[in-house]
Amino acid sequence: MQADALVRVAHVETLDGADATSTPAPQVVAIRDGRVLAVGGEEVTASYRGPGTTVHDFPDAVLLPGLTDAHAHPVWGSIEIGSGIDLSGADSLEGVLDLVADALRSRPEDAWVTGYDLDLNHFPGAPGGAVLGERFPGRAVSLMTRDAHALVVSPRVVELAGLTGRETFSDKSCVEVGADGLPTGYILELQAMDLVFAHYPEVSTEDAAAYVLRQLDVLAGCGLTGLHALDFTDPSEAVYRKIEENGELPLRIRCSPLVPADSGPDDWAPVAGLQGTRGRRWWVEGVKFMLDGTADNGTAWFDHPDTHGENDTSLWRDVDAYRRAVRYFTERGIPTATHAIGDQAVRVALDVIAEAGPADRGPHRIEHIESLPDDLLDRFAELGVVASLQPVHGTRHTRADGDDNWSRRIGPDRAARGWRTRDLLRHGAVVALGSDWPIGPGDPRIALADCQLRRPVETPGTPPVQPEQALTALEAYRGMTRATAEAAGMSGELGRVEPGHLADFTLLAANPLHLSPEAQAANAVVATVVGGELIHHTTVTEVTEVTEGRL
Repeated sequence: MQADALVRVAHVETLDGADATSTPAPQVVAIRDGRVLAVGGEEVTASYRGPGTTVHDFPDAVLLPGLTDAHAHPVWGSIEIGSGIDLSGADSLEGVLDLVADALRSRPEDAWVTGYDLDLNHFPGAPGGAVLGERFPGRAVSLMTRDAHALVVSPRVVELAGLTGRETFSDKSCVEVGADGLPTGYILELQAMDLVFAHYPEVSTEDAAAYVLRQLDVLAGCGLTGLHALDFTDPSEAVYRKIEENGELPLRIRCSPLVPADSGPDDWAPVAGLQGTRGRRWWVEGVKFMLDGTADNGTAWFDHPDTHGENDTSLWRDVDAYRRAVRYFTERGIPTATHAIGDQAVRVALDVIAEAGPADRGPHRIEHIESLPDDLLDRFAELGVVASLQPVHGTRHTRADGDDNWSRRIGPDRAARGWRTRDLLRHGAVVALGSDWPIGPGDPRIALADCQLRRPVETPGTPPVQPEQALTALEAYRGMTRATAEAAGMSGELGRVEPGHLADFTLLAANPLHLSPEAQAANAVVATVVGGELIHHTTVTEVTEVTEGRL
């Protein structure tokens, strides 16, 4: 049988854990119809090369299973980056205002300015939009906070959106009011934020597709061959189809739409109906729940309140509705992913999954798991629940001395149980690693290095956060290959370089298992292969990120 293509490299790193020096290293991968046909030495070339076979020679490169990010938000993140202003460089509230002023100078009086990565620590007291009204009277300004769970908006936006502060929501969303009973311009959680988003300037499908394709190209250039999009809101489908009208997505995208909080069967049926919607490299599979919010803004669900008296209730006010919803989708074979940051949210999610049982089309997952008590460690493996974590939030949003908002709010005991990657692995759990891009660093080499160091890879003097939870290089890379394949219910098709598996590979300049974490972060991406199609990456641009929040 003739191969469509052969990829010849210095070494095929299978991530099996065997010492590459102890056995002959496979050097050739044969591909046919987008799948691996054979793996081995030059005998593969002799057996499968024919007159129509394309040969890709990378004599100094190492080939690995394709890297997949287990948790990302490619559409809204790319649009936010493409149409908004980056506030991450501001070191004060005055700096934020200067960036907004720069953007307003080139825009009409009635134009909006949107921004992202607003650090609430810049506000001397409670955050609010009054300062925007004072500096920019009559202008519409909406700034997303760095955890992506709140907005600070100007008085003009309050007016345009018709906000009164008397709005009610089915979850813990709210429009904050001041002593005078009027909105302050601080809009908390997703349902309330949607009231503002509804008035954002429309972004055409063409522009949105261009924003998304640009960022996906950058992510692919960092070594990703796939990601799990934990959302599927408008304009996701239109954007993916527009991109595929003119070419291909540079990586695979598995999309899991959000089930609204406190919803019922009338809301669940349309979400179930989306299952199986697909293009060539994207598809809808699974659903997502937000059982709690974020610890940083007081909306996570812990077993007792934080130092502000918050973080002690679920985002779903009716937890029984969440229980019914998980059972509804499970009975239809649809796997679930539950956003659960606080210990009580994780506990309830595990209890509900235990009651519902497994789903036919893939494992249930719990996302984030930022603070996990000892008694829950065994339950992931017992129930077959995938632990989907983003340790970069711990390395880049908390500090070893506890002098950060997350640690101060939840206290030292719970902070010490943060992002327990090693403990979960030791207790037999499948640990899938992701970034929450664009909120965390989208470059997988950075995320994987952080997992091993438990600190930002680029700051060697920074003390590590919970260093006992550090992973080895092999464990980290398995977390973005084999584990992400299992998380998607595709362990028989992705995550390995084996005959019959999809031909998705990441080609690096050096074997990351033989490098220090610091060297891994700079390990050049030579090419990626998706479904047998090779994509060269001669240069890698640093991926744009918002910052470390949790969605």
